[in-house]
Amino acid sequence: MNNITASEVNKLRKATGAGIMDCKSALVESNGDFDLAIENLRKKGQKVAAKRADRESSEGAVIATVNNKNDNGVIISLNCETDFVAKNESFVTLAKEISEIALGCDSIDQLFNSNFDDKMSVKEKLTEQTGVIGEKIEIGSFVKIKSNFVGSYIHAGNKIATLVGLSESFEGCGEVAKNIAMQAAAMNPIALDENGVSKEVIEKEIEIAKEQLRSEGKPENMLENIAKGKLKKFFKENTLINQAYIKDSKISVINYLHSINQNCSISDFKRISLV
Repeated sequence: MNNITASEVNKLRKATGAGIMDCKSALVESNGDFDLAIENLRKKGQKVAAKRADRESSEGAVIATVNNKNDNGVIISLNCETDFVAKNESFVTLAKEISEIALGCDSIDQLFNSNFDDKMSVKEKLTEQTGVIGEKIEIGSFVKIKSNFVGSYIHAGNKIATLVGLSESFEGCGEVAKNIAMQAAAMNPIALDENGVSKEVIEKEIEIAKEQLRSEGKPENMLENIAKGKLKKFFKENTLINQAYIKDSKISVINYLHSINQNCSISDFKRISLV
């Protein structure tokens, strides 16, 4: 399959950081299958990030909102077609208004049917704004966290937003939750801890590690144990509580939290990205 487009190559390059020719070759080998191309790159030893569900590019604004009690948080992404519209102040304001309504909803369908104002529902407001702006406008993501304390972080430009739930509220927990939310925004963990990583991902990582080891000439009877060692490194780099804390790389995120409150734990986190 040689009809791989430049845009497909560029998309893979942006997602992985691999070279243009490597990306093109990987796409050709995978017959254009994007996820398989990433696997092929990694099996060949390319140091690329694991594919995340929220890496698909789109324009819009991502907003995280927490209620006054700090026990309920929501992230919504309001998507549009162009960056010009996404950066418009009135568009961002609309996204914030919808996120406030979303705090009281348990599903995206409930949000669509909620009143935006006395005149129309959220769904009707989106239809109205599509006509006004001249671009398709839709809610692309809707995620929630309820916990004893919920903190949030929105990265500059409204392209990444995160929520973090803590098991208890304590003095200074607002700053702690924000710092951990910043960690999730910057380092994009795939799960809270090892237990949150799916069996499919674990099996795929072991397979990739074995393929890399074979290419290095390691004996077949040693592959399983070495691959499991690589899996531990994968967990450390890709699960939130085990990642090196961005403000002090000598400690993990969970060590940071326990240095402030030994009894507190991270109950959940959510991350939505448009980059």
